[in-house]
Amino acid sequence: MKYIITSECVSCGICADVCPVSAIVEGEGQYEITNACITCGDCAEACPIEAIKINNGK
Repeated sequence: MKYIITSECVSCGICADVCPVSAIVEGEGQYEITNACITCGDCAEACPIEAIKINNGK
């Protein structure tokens, strides 16, 4: 399962800083998780507002 960054994202950048494979990039208005994601969950654990969720749709 891949993680997604929800609209609650405040673009603090913490998720991008902790991603071991640089799979999180700054997009328009908020950060986005790319296909390079290895589903480690480090970003979700680091997010201070819990804006990163498991994408159950994919």
